[in-house]
Amino acid sequence: MFDYKSVGLNEDDLKTMFKWMDLGRKLDERLWLLNRAGKIPFVISCQGQEAAQIGMAFAMREGDISAPYYRDLALVTYLGMSPLDTMLSAFGKRDDINSGGKQMPAHFSNKKLGILSQSSPVGTQVLQGVGAALSLKMDKKQNIAMCTLGEGTSNQGDFHEGLNFAGVHKLPFICVIENNKYAISVPDNLQYGAEKLSDRAIGYGIHGEHVDGNDPIAMYKVMKEARERALDGDGSTLIEAMCTRMTAHSSDDDDSGYRPQEEREGLKSEDCNVKFKTFLLSENIIDDEWLAQIEQEHKEIVNKATKEAEKAPYPTPEETYNYVYEEGSFLNG
Repeated sequence: MFDYKSVGLNEDDLKTMFKWMDLGRKLDERLWLLNRAGKIPFVISCQGQEAAQIGMAFAMREGDISAPYYRDLALVTYLGMSPLDTMLSAFGKRDDINSGGKQMPAHFSNKKLGILSQSSPVGTQVLQGVGAALSLKMDKKQNIAMCTLGEGTSNQGDFHEGLNFAGVHKLPFICVIENNKYAISVPDNLQYGAEKLSDRAIGYGIHGEHVDGNDPIAMYKVMKEARERALDGDGSTLIEAMCTRMTAHSSDDDDSGYRPQEEREGLKSEDCNVKFKTFLLSENIIDDEWLAQIEQEHKEIVNKATKEAEKAPYPTPEETYNYVYEEGSFLNG
């Protein structure tokens, strides 16, 4: 792990990081159980990417705008979306803050928290995040906009158009590639020929950073520096965080058809949560008693959110068109 003291973090900060990483993991694990029990229709996992997500979130500040992608459960939970919000969305309930139960799970949205509504076509969040950065610059705000994506999305046209625009106008924008080495079933060696995707930053005239996404401290460092550069008028940054996808692409996927058995069996050794926990234990920052307490707290939080969401009402037929068309349209009168 990177030297936490050299980047201004203390032991309490590291404990806080782990708590959010663990809560994200526990929520994700519960979603899988609910899906396998036939209670929710779909899961797309953050497991293996929590360190990158909490590391970057730790460097963000109030007023920053985020355009996350579908694996960012730990990130949006840290930013303020509650476990109940997550469960209401998973069950498709009326009080789902993302879409009122209309959108598929993991399409995050929260105006109050500065989380832009996610579009299903991958890559659109880059353009939306760049647009938000342009507005922040025009309004002379001391904030940044950021977006996240998987490495597969870095091959979409929206990615290139957005970063080119951000580079030309020196926008306060940070783009984070959470590179988990698979675009659904396509391995990274069949996705791109470059050694590092962060090297693409050169062509856009922006900063590029390559970082171990399993290390939340290292992730915090590069995100903090990118944010400082952006606010100093030094332009945008492309960060490539190397992560591990611990699960199949989604609950509808079987990765045994394309992922070698040896690789799948070795995933546990790459688990960012286990690695960070081991580091904290070795440094005597936490102990088994503290871990047991956190385990119990998070179990109670997830249980409570699950039970409340299960009991919550579904949208009514009369609410079908709410927030789909503008008020005053031919459907809403």
